Amino acid sequence: NRRKKKDDSIVEIPSIPNPFPELCCSPFTSVLSASLLPKATSRKKQVIKVYSEDDTSRALEVPSDITARDLCQLLILKNHYIDDHSWTLFEQLTHRGLGRAIEDHELVIEVQSNWVMEEETKLYFRKNYAKYEFFKNPLSFFPDQMMSFPSETTAALSHSGILQMFLSSSTYPEIHGYLHAKEQGKKSWKKLYFLLRRSGLYFSTKGTSKEPRHLQFFCEFSNSDMYMSLTGKKFSGAPTNYGFCFKPNKSGGTRDLKQLCADDEQSRTCWMTAIRLLKYGMQLYQNYMQPYQGRSGCSPLNITPMRSISENSLVAMDFSGHRSRIIENPTEALSVAVEEGLTWRRRGCLRLNSHGSPIAMSNMGMSIHRSQSWFHHKISREEAQRLILQHGLADGVFLVRDSQSNPKTFVLSLSHGLKIKHFQIVPLEDDGKLFYTLDDGHTRFTDLIQLVEFYQLNKGVLPCKLKHYCARIAL
Repeated sequence: NRRKKKDDSIVEIPSIPNPFPELCCSPFTSVLSASLLPKATSRKKQVIKVYSEDDTSRALEVPSDITARDLCQLLILKNHYIDDHSWTLFEQLTHRGLGRAIEDHELVIEVQSNWVMEEETKLYFRKNYAKYEFFKNPLSFFPDQMMSFPSETTAALSHSGILQMFLSSSTYPEIHGYLHAKEQGKKSWKKLYFLLRRSGLYFSTKGTSKEPRHLQFFCEFSNSDMYMSLTGKKFSGAPTNYGFCFKPNKSGGTRDLKQLCADDEQSRTCWMTAIRLLKYGMQLYQNYMQPYQGRSGCSPLNITPMRSISENSLVAMDFSGHRSRIIENPTEALSVAVEEGLTWRRRGCLRLNSHGSPIAMSNMGMSIHRSQSWFHHKISREEAQRLILQHGLADGVFLVRDSQSNPKTFVLSLSHGLKIKHFQIVPLEDDGKLFYTLDDGHTRFTDLIQLVEFYQLNKGVLPCKLKHYCARIAL
């Protein structure tokens, strides 16, 4: 009874209100409130698959906010490639025969979110030497006959002046010319006069008239991506092989594509480059400048790629005398390097075959080039053009392949002036020795490697030097 009375007396005591309720907590909860704790920046990760030219692939776990440039840098590090700022991520719609270079600043996961389940879409990792070539030589990308400037602008503009107009928010050059457009819901194409302005792409309903009442809106670019046709006439029955199109984000099918076709490669390149500048503006220039930021002595619109760190740490040395010396004259260093290469060739003229007996280098000249990255064995003319186009139509992009018309000869395929040209490499036999030539025997080489190395240093009969070779990389 006493114990019961004590319990009743305890219950009857009125509860005292707690003046600091926020300090009272359950023993299973944290002492501090969750709102007072710093938020953890958790970056979600996703697995993506990237393909190379030979269709090998690599799966990577990347954060959701990774950009195309960062992904390329990751692949460069993992595969120990040299970073020359030309590596690019490509998006390819296999069934539609379309592809585009993903801009360096674009989020890779966001690009993938626009993919349609029914389509076979892949990401490719390859070189694109013409990615920012228009910043270095804009006049070759924007011909005079396709450009109109505002009335207050002077007629003669320098290289940097044209680019400043493209990047300016107040003025923008007008691009105009004829394009073939595919009519919606039909298989037919119609040739129309198009005009590109800051507000979008228009076509004239009356000849080449630019009056507002004759202009009809065709497309704007904020909610769509621009793709290049990779299959030419085959996929959509286009009148030429220089097609491109606009695909709305999360489109439903082929009927949503706005397809266009130019008469030549220069015209297509001009339209596509101007639309890139219109859509991204200064962001493209920042992407171009990013590898050179913080380096002194770089001109904004005239930059040559810096050498890699390993190359900058090397110097040319002369060990021919009693004491070694550094060769400071670049001309002398180049001649020494060429002479050293020729000496190495003469020293290796006699090789051992599988039985240990020497064989002449002239016999090996038939196959020594097959191990080189620029040689592509038995590919067609169309395949060679496709490979060069994928690597960008910059001057000096090249490859060497077997000739299909003459099995004993080879072909040098070279990009120059936004065109792909083909030069036949003919074998010659003189005094029992086999040589290769591009100029009817005036300049002769013992093998294809020597020929390519010569034209990398000298233009000769070619329109430009050999600068960038097309290679099928493996991941």
